[in-house]
Amino acid sequence: MGIKEETFYEGGPHVGDLIFHLVLIPLIVFIPLAVGAIVRAIWLRYKITDRRISVIGGWMGKDRTDLVYSEIVDAITVPRGLGYWGDMVVTLSDGSRLELRSLPSCREIYDYINERVIAKNGVPFLSITEKAEAAAQAT
Repeated sequence: MGIKEETFYEGGPHVGDLIFHLVLIPLIVFIPLAVGAIVRAIWLRYKITDRRISVIGGWMGKDRTDLVYSEIVDAITVPRGLGYWGDMVVTLSDGSRLELRSLPSCREIYDYINERVIAKNGVPFLSITEKAEAAAQAT
């Protein structure tokens, strides 16, 4: 029997991202962005639990990336679509980054991930202003 996990979010990108890009298709310049949104809607899936973050994507949804909270050192979120969805970049302890695109309720998911990182590492994420102040003091 496997380890039990409590799922916080499981699903694909926000449907608003797809709709937004489909509306912009008549403007020829936005066709590549619309194709990207369609591919994300079909093949990209997120699963955020109390133990890990899983991203299933790639060609035909065959690639899987799992992160445990003890590996995460930072996360930055950028709300889009009036805050209904957003993008998040998670930085790992080895310096690599994982981008979560069109994440529904990105602020709530960011807070949830931050709580889990504090529980595992004991250190919360720094805000943008705290990072800027630290960089200013370093110079």
